[in-house]
Amino acid sequence: MTFQEITNSSVPVLVDFSAEWCGPCKMLAPILKEVASVMGDAARIIKIDVDQNPAIAQQLKIMSVPTLMVYKEGKVLWRQSGVIPAKQLVQMLKGYVAA
Repeated sequence: MTFQEITNSSVPVLVDFSAEWCGPCKMLAPILKEVASVMGDAARIIKIDVDQNPAIAQQLKIMSVPTLMVYKEGKVLWRQSGVIPAKQLVQMLKGYVAA
């Protein structure tokens, strides 16, 4: 499945742009697991390593990791860099599930 096919979903897709060497990215991993368990099938979470996928990172102008983006039906609904608390991510995603 391509990045475009995944992000064209009618279910919100939270994309985590990260890198192996990134400390904050490692802090985000358990937060995203928690968000995934709370959201279940209502949202999808995928991780993209910017070092392994430089074309996507360049195309989306990912300047720092972690950068989180939410897509729904191919459109970017939200974008933020840094570590965000699980509660805040769940609240934000729930807003896009209903939309």
